Amino acid sequence: MSTSVKVKKGLIEKERTEAIIVSRYQDVGKVDGAIAHLNKVLRGRLRTHLRSGEFQGKLNQVSILHINGELPAKRIVLVGLGKKTEVRIDSIRQAMGTVSKAMRLLGVTSFTLAAPEQGIARTTLEITSQAMIEGCLLGLYQFKYYQMSREKSPKPIRGITLLTREENGVGMMRAGAQRACVVAEAVNSVRDLCNHPSNVLTPSALASEARTIAKARGIRCTILDRVKTKKLGMGAYLGVARGSHEPPQFIVLEYTGVPRTANPIVLVGKAVTFDTGGISLKPSENMERMKADMTGGAIVLQTIRAIAKLKLPLNVVGIIPATENMPGGLATKPGDILTSLSGKTIEVLNTDAEGRLILADGLAYAMRYKPAAVIDIATLTGAVFVALGRHAIGVLGNDDALINRVKRIGEFIGERAWQLPLWDEYKEQIKSDVADVRNIGGRGGGTITAAAFLSHFVDDGCPWVHLDIAGTDWGESARPYIPKGPTGIGARLIIELLQDLAGKPL
Repeated sequence: MSTSVKVKKGLIEKERTEAIIVSRYQDVGKVDGAIAHLNKVLRGRLRTHLRSGEFQGKLNQVSILHINGELPAKRIVLVGLGKKTEVRIDSIRQAMGTVSKAMRLLGVTSFTLAAPEQGIARTTLEITSQAMIEGCLLGLYQFKYYQMSREKSPKPIRGITLLTREENGVGMMRAGAQRACVVAEAVNSVRDLCNHPSNVLTPSALASEARTIAKARGIRCTILDRVKTKKLGMGAYLGVARGSHEPPQFIVLEYTGVPRTANPIVLVGKAVTFDTGGISLKPSENMERMKADMTGGAIVLQTIRAIAKLKLPLNVVGIIPATENMPGGLATKPGDILTSLSGKTIEVLNTDAEGRLILADGLAYAMRYKPAAVIDIATLTGAVFVALGRHAIGVLGNDDALINRVKRIGEFIGERAWQLPLWDEYKEQIKSDVADVRNIGGRGGGTITAAAFLSHFVDDGCPWVHLDIAGTDWGESARPYIPKGPTGIGARLIIELLQDLAGKPL
């Protein structure tokens, strides 16, 4: 069951709910806002609790007070935001993710959030409300689809209410909450797709999901099968697909938010529904995680659904080359040469560098739309994890203005991106003696040489950004609003980027 979200005007001290959740800074001594109203009814009990030092307001700290009938609510829950001077909008998202999970463990099935004070985290009430609801919905994510024991799990949170005393704040808060629901649904749907095993989430299943989304949202959907992609000349994409019995599906989604005369922004997402490495077989340890090598494609798919719900005034095309990468009698072998859709030939030195091969044809196909900009997203290289760990998306490209936009938005929303250079010297590493390019460039600068390879399939003058999420797509342990396993990181970044571009075009 999904969690319902509503925004309303009311008095927090008169709210009948299972729990009232109030956020508080670490270094603010005075009792004000919602806490002041609650403290008055409780005859100073809340102030006494704060003075005891039991709750200090540290980021993600949670303290629960039972009311014993003194209020219509059953309990008051305090959650810390950290020091006021250090609070970012992502601090709010973290705190709400933490407290939501705490409520579920208590068996609470609905709760009320006290409206944030104006100016919290140096931003607007609308943006703050969005962060609060996103934190709750993202933090509550669970994947129990294949577990018989799921019936014994804590009851789900069925309802979240965001309450404000001020009538003039309801509209802004409602807009932020509605956007949060759309964004969180997209992220959690990405997580679902990545959690499903590859015997369920095949290229054909991903194509079916695309058709369903397109039909519901009025989006044009085109699926190119093996015969059609071969006729077009997608030799790089089909070279990866050759070893698998699962038919490849080249998925194209077209969202029209403004007249078709406006050039679209094109998103290209890598969707290898399982990556064994092909003939260049991966080690067996952690290979099960390769079911999530389609994260980029899942992000593109759910982004298109989200922007359709948000009715963004943009034209956006989503391109998702979907396939498995398997060893087999027909599989591409190291040393083989493939002819891509662009006509350029590729020497395959390592069949485990397959993501860039399918993206090569995806990017070449994107050029047919004469795009205003192209953004590709992929779990592309292990080297990006070595360089940046699990805390930043690697970003490269040919347009500094667009890259800086990605970095600014990522920093603000808590999905950071860090730029790596793409100098001409790196392109020397992927020159081939027998073809136009080769698909790997040696040990040094692996993330950069992968992007250098992709740059060959983007037309001169077309703004292009490449996002390598191979370090951020999988969590080794749970974080406040990010689960262990598939994280969905990258989806919020692209959705927010498109919203920014809708307001301030390139």
